[in-house]
Amino acid sequence: MIILFTCVSETPQRNSNNNGRFKQEFLNRINQIRKKGCNCGVTYFQPAPPMTWNDDLEQAARGHALDMSERNYFSHTSKNGRSMSDRAIDAGYNYKGFKTFAVGENIAQGQMSIAEVMSGWLHSEGHCRNLMNPVFREVGIAEIDHYWVQDFGGRESFSRREQEMIKSGKYKLIQKEVSDGH
Repeated sequence: MIILFTCVSETPQRNSNNNGRFKQEFLNRINQIRKKGCNCGVTYFQPAPPMTWNDDLEQAARGHALDMSERNYFSHTSKNGRSMSDRAIDAGYNYKGFKTFAVGENIAQGQMSIAEVMSGWLHSEGHCRNLMNPVFREVGIAEIDHYWVQDFGGRESFSRREQEMIKSGKYKLIQKEVSDGH
C-alpha cells in the first residue's frame, strides 16, 4: 500500500493577473492602436513606437490597484499622499542614469474585461493621450477587484559622448518635475 500526502501552502492572491495571457493581450491591444495612430478627442496622434512590458511598472500598478481596492477609494493619489511617480520609483523604475524620465497612469474601476477597460480609456481624451504618447515606451498593468491601473514609463539613455561630457564636468544635470495635470 502506498500513501501519498500533499501539502500545499499558498498565500491567496486577489486577481493579480500576473500571467502571460493578460500581459500579451494588453500589449497586443496597445501596440495595435499605436501602430495605426488614432484620434484622442479632436487631436490625431501619429503612429507611435510599440510598448514593452516592464515588471517594475507592473509592481507599481499592482500595489496601487490593491491599495484602492482594500481602502475603497479611486484616485491617482494614494491615501498616504504618494503620486504615480513616487510609486513607480519605489517599485524600482528609476530615473538615475537616464537622460529623460517620464511616467503616466491610467486608472479605471468596474470594467469586467481588458476589452472593456481599453475601450473606455481610448474613448477618454486624457487616457487616450497617455496610450498614444510616443515618450512612453514601457507599460505595466494590474487589475484587482475591478480596479485597473495602467502605469506608463519612458526613459532615454545618455549617448556615449554625453556620458563622457558628464564625467568630465562639461555637462551639468538638472532634475525638474513636470506634470501635465492628468
